Amino acid sequence: MFKKNELPKNIDESWTLFVDRDGVINKRIIKGYVKNIDEFIFLPKVLDSFEIFNKIFGKIIIVTNQQGVGKGIMTIEQLHEIHDFMKNEIESNKGRVDKIYYCTDLHDSGSFYRKPEIGMALKAKKNFKEISFKKSIMVGDSVSDMIFGKKLRMKTVLISEDTDFVKKYSKLIDLVFPTLFDFAIYIEKLKKSC
Repeated sequence: MFKKNELPKNIDESWTLFVDRDGVINKRIIKGYVKNIDEFIFLPKVLDSFEIFNKIFGKIIIVTNQQGVGKGIMTIEQLHEIHDFMKNEIESNKGRVDKIYYCTDLHDSGSFYRKPEIGMALKAKKNFKEISFKKSIMVGDSVSDMIFGKKLRMKTVLISEDTDFVKKYSKLIDLVFPTLFDFAIYIEKLKKSC
């Protein structure tokens, strides 16, 4: 684990967790897209992670770019089916997802809703007035996730084992863990140390 900034120990139900999807929750398809439930494979111990998060955070929000729909590779109905499956699996394993926000716009569209732009976070704030970005954490595996978090002054957590990537973008990253579960264990211990 790389630590530039410690997280505050007083993280409680007034805090919000923003989580990216591909490469964090489920296995990323390199140069491709998860198009159906059969291709959606949870990464190890992700469901255990959400059970831990459920006990700590007031809101758990998933924010995900899904340009496969914009490219016509998959339909919006397929995306909803994948998200329903993901949410049901998390909830049946004692986890929780309060809302899933997605952007189907293309990478070069300049869309305000596509990370690293902050449109999805502002939608979340509109739906959940109690969200404070200063009391939020963004967990992702890409530079766009880290920029998204930093634009809103969130704490940023990178899920990666790529040390070169970490060095290159260190100014955007507060903490680094190899998996979502490693982060969950860290934050659970942090909470218990209060």
